[in-house]
Amino acid sequence: MSTETAAPPLVATPAASRHAGASIGSNWRNGLFILPFLVIYAVLLVYPLFRGIWISFQTYDMFDQTASFDGLANYKRLLVDKVFLRTVFNTFAFVVMTVPAFVAIGLALALALNREGRTGAVLRAIFFGTSVLSVTIVTIIWKMMYLPDRGLIAGVLSIFGVAPVEFTTSADLALISVAICTVWWIIGLPMMFFLAALQQIPGELYEAAALDNASRWRSFWAITLPSIRRTMLVVTIYEIVAQFQLFGQAQLLTKGGPNNVSRPIVLFIYEEGFQRWNVGYAAAASEILFLLMAVAAIVQYIAGRRRSEG
Repeated sequence: MSTETAAPPLVATPAASRHAGASIGSNWRNGLFILPFLVIYAVLLVYPLFRGIWISFQTYDMFDQTASFDGLANYKRLLVDKVFLRTVFNTFAFVVMTVPAFVAIGLALALALNREGRTGAVLRAIFFGTSVLSVTIVTIIWKMMYLPDRGLIAGVLSIFGVAPVEFTTSADLALISVAICTVWWIIGLPMMFFLAALQQIPGELYEAAALDNASRWRSFWAITLPSIRRTMLVVTIYEIVAQFQLFGQAQLLTKGGPNNVSRPIVLFIYEEGFQRWNVGYAAAASEILFLLMAVAAIVQYIAGRRRSEG
């Protein structure tokens, strides 16, 4: 005869029920703290995103708020619009010119200024100070620098007998001039990212490398780079997304010229949407820009993760 006895059924006690109810109520109360953020996020980001997608399928008149659904007509027009295709090329070229410079120069500055003392602190403040200037101030400074007859660069070139250069009106140099201005302006931010990462590396690692007679170059490749690899990925993705949104520098320095060689996508969107009032067309261009930014960031993220895991 079996001696096994059946387990008593599980019965929720009043104390356990009260505890579960209190836990659920506490979770709801905690959720109230993030409710204002969720509302603002939905109103300012989620709704405009889907509203913009809907407008991109329409011929939209901003004045009388009338619209007619045209499906993919705006996107088809963009794919054969030579000006828009040129802006896509310009934006990609600008990203290729600036993002590697931000990573390389930002890291070099961080390595040079990662030291204690008043001199290092002053230099860090100087380099970071440019990134807090407005785009208007930055472009005024660089317009004066680029003046072909009496600008600072022209004065330096004249010392070496070089003829004045038309930086902002040359088809070959206009976009490069915008890129140089942008790197000078923003370089302080990636520098600070790298400084923060470098200061998190334990000093014991470098002391152990010194005991093994490792050179500075060897320590850089074996200790520094692996330790800041995630920061490099973050800086790269951040700058890709930021530089795809090039607008103010190109508008104020070159106005997209000459002959559209320095016109970025955002300037095209602004002109179509707020000067020519082709709101649906501009919305379609903005959605393409959003897609390009997302694809570029995802590709860089995947490539960076594979390198870090490898």
